[in-house]
Amino acid sequence: MTGTDAVPQPYDEGMLDVGDGNQVYWQVRGTPGGKPAVVVHGGPGGGFHRGGYRRFDRAGYQLVMFDQRGCGSSTPHASDPATDMRHNTTQHLIADMERLREHLGIERWLLYGYSWGSVLSLAYAEQHPERVSEIILAAVLGGRRRDIDWLYRGAGRFYPEAWERFLAGAPGTPRDGDLPAAYARLMEDPDPAVREKAAADWSAWEDAMLSHESQGKLAVYGGRPSAARQALVRICAHYFSQGLFLEDGVLIREAGRLAGIPGVLVHGRLDMNGPLEAAWELAQAWPDAELRVAEDAGHLDSETKVRYVQEAVERFAGPAVKLPR
Repeated sequence: MTGTDAVPQPYDEGMLDVGDGNQVYWQVRGTPGGKPAVVVHGGPGGGFHRGGYRRFDRAGYQLVMFDQRGCGSSTPHASDPATDMRHNTTQHLIADMERLREHLGIERWLLYGYSWGSVLSLAYAEQHPERVSEIILAAVLGGRRRDIDWLYRGAGRFYPEAWERFLAGAPGTPRDGDLPAAYARLMEDPDPAVREKAAADWSAWEDAMLSHESQGKLAVYGGRPSAARQALVRICAHYFSQGLFLEDGVLIREAGRLAGIPGVLVHGRLDMNGPLEAAWELAQAWPDAELRVAEDAGHLDSETKVRYVQEAVERFAGPAVKLPR
């Protein structure tokens, strides 16, 4: 590929030792010396999209990307059953982000988080508000117990046939049981066939919730290579079975700590993964946040959703920046 279709290349990259035997892969691209921004990817365990986030490149940002523990190019990889998950929690990831910021010599950076990345961005910002210049969040998740229950049980009211298959994938789990915990146990099974099936069943449920979206693609989760899919599901089940390693409701309750930090929240009205309620409540609790609702979008991007994010990127880059449409 050539021109604007070419995948942007990093001008700096490396592996950062974050302790506990973990090495986190990072890269920087865009404009050296530009305004620092960091991509906080979704999942958890999804890894950052190597060819994405080009609107930041064109806006003159110094764009930092990293694979969170256990996924992407970070090591050890969660698809390896020998990888110890005890050292993979939200607090570990917050500490990793701080270590990376210090390693790169960045004083403050803009946070861009999508889906799970919105949860981690909020948790980081509430712990280190002095290190955050602005925040852009898309497909906002609240990180509360009721948000998790919706994602893995409540949404089954809209997709009952898919949810029954999801439940059947964890034999012995009652209908009101903890499905993320059941799948977390399956992903620790010594039999690789059990782990592979559990990863496929979990991914099928995630794909079902995107099936109504006109912007969606087939097998967004299930179509990943086996190792990437297993790492994603193992990490997801690990986090969601533990309440994302957060006190219930803390992110919205403590949003006042973000006072003075400008933010834009972009959410699809039809988002089945995370109903608009959480983004709305966050915007009420965060005095400097603006909520923009894309009426044509679900969890995935739509033209409106992309435009809202692009406008935030332009605004926070400075008045002289205007991206091509």
